[in-house]
Amino acid sequence: MATDRFEILKRDVSSQARCGRLQTAHGVVETPVFMPVGTQATVKAMSPLEMEELGCEILLGNTYHLNDRPGADLIERRGGLHSFMGWDGSILTDSGGYQVFSLGARNTITDEGVSFKSHSDGRQYFIGPKESMEIQRKLGSDIAMVFDECPPYPCKKDYACQVVRRTIDWAAICRDTPRAEGQIVFGIVQGGVFADLRESCAKTLVEMDFEGYAIGGVSVGEPEELILRGVDDTTIHLPEQKPRYLMGVGEMAQMVESVARGVDMFDCVMPTRQARNGTVSTRRGRYPVKAALYSDDERPLEEGCSCYACKKFTRSYIRHLLNVGEILGLRLITLHNLHCYLEMMREIRSAIEQGSFDQFRNEFHAAYQTVLKEHVQSTKE
Repeated sequence: MATDRFEILKRDVSSQARCGRLQTAHGVVETPVFMPVGTQATVKAMSPLEMEELGCEILLGNTYHLNDRPGADLIERRGGLHSFMGWDGSILTDSGGYQVFSLGARNTITDEGVSFKSHSDGRQYFIGPKESMEIQRKLGSDIAMVFDECPPYPCKKDYACQVVRRTIDWAAICRDTPRAEGQIVFGIVQGGVFADLRESCAKTLVEMDFEGYAIGGVSVGEPEELILRGVDDTTIHLPEQKPRYLMGVGEMAQMVESVARGVDMFDCVMPTRQARNGTVSTRRGRYPVKAALYSDDERPLEEGCSCYACKKFTRSYIRHLLNVGEILGLRLITLHNLHCYLEMMREIRSAIEQGSFDQFRNEFHAAYQTVLKEHVQSTKE
């Protein structure tokens, strides 16, 4: 079933890092790549044109939320998600599984799927593997994810075993369910913090021959060392020639380390969500620009940054916008944060291509979090 859509262009000699090229129905995606999250058919506060200008090649859409509102049938009638939201690049849709399971008391899980009430209006829904794939077919995404169960942290091993069994059974159904023209499907490896379960899940999914594989069930509350261990416990069992996607991880340091472990794709709401709270992302860490410390600060959000927000405006001005409730403030931070994430991935790709990823990795970690330390020190003074 799988096709030769992914090409590895260069490998790093000091780690498992690699840069590649993924061909989708809507263009080429250079990897490693960060995929901004467009939950409701939009990256919050950003237009498709602005995303194009940032050099974004692929966005993530949310199956559960889009089916809840405005509905997959309506989007299909409007020509699919690309046409509906005016985005010409690639789109990956998650399966809706994580959102469904996060509803907690609202859902009932069986081997057939999940019954639950909508968070928006209380309507009763059922989503199983066939239903999830049908929704994603109607959305017409370039990459569809299999319907899986995401275990919480912590969870007992017997429950994690049950999760893996369901995930495998549902993946087989998803693989054989009709898909949109040109749509490719990624399997999702589960297993919690248990290395043997991740190994068995990965090996079984690899036998199903999906076009790519995701590392699921990480960054769900476990400490950082367990996140990276989950990556290690999974990637070792995935085929070299297929793209690897670490779901929901957006901490910059974790992404750098995951690239070193052979991960190609990332997504997270962090850059946009934190922007709405006044938190600025930089290659040296994050800081809260709303703090009084920056009320008369004439520096850009990040010194040396080439984004529009940094070239035109100061921390003082953007802090003022936030404090008076002007929407431009959060838009400018959102633009900067996304630029920062996308630019960092471009730098990673360049470092791998030039054989200097080890140097990039060391320099990144040496500088990361220094901006927060400076912020804390300044507030004490």
